[in-house]
Amino acid sequence: MSTLTKKTIKDYMELPEGAPYQLIEGELIMSPAPNLEHQRASKRLFKKLSQAIESHQKGEVFYAPIDVYLDEENAFQPDLVVVLKDSKARIEERGIFGAPDVVVEILSPSTAYYDLTEKKEVYERVGVKEYWIVDPKRKSFEIYANSEQGFKLISHAKAEGKVRSELLELEINLREVFQ
Repeated sequence: MSTLTKKTIKDYMELPEGAPYQLIEGELIMSPAPNLEHQRASKRLFKKLSQAIESHQKGEVFYAPIDVYLDEENAFQPDLVVVLKDSKARIEERGIFGAPDVVVEILSPSTAYYDLTEKKEVYERVGVKEYWIVDPKRKSFEIYANSEQGFKLISHAKAEGKVRSELLELEINLREVFQ
């Protein structure tokens, strides 16, 4: 009888640089390269966030791949990450340690399950302030804010319209993301 040994951050850090894995609840999960539609949405959203955050010196915006170390059994590579100036997260050479202020996951067929379930639960548990789920296929955008009761949907739109981040005081028109 074999038992699956859970992996830790130490195991994850021993992987070669650029290895296409994330550590999700102690399990190494392979993450293939995203498709073109995903990359376009990511690029447009990064530009919007960078303009709103970095040009006003409110913090920094990072795009994948960047390691975000959340606890001993979870190291994710979100599509986009916002770390504000007063954040509890620490930016170091190896990546980001602790919960970023905003995490953006852009859904892909190969990763959607993890983004919508296990990773969402971890982000909620460790204290990510806002979790954004962007679905290029359905052209939908959801923003969840973390509260004492967990993540609450605070803004959403599909196909057209706008979403609003209260934390970043930022409004995003879906046409700017999905064109």
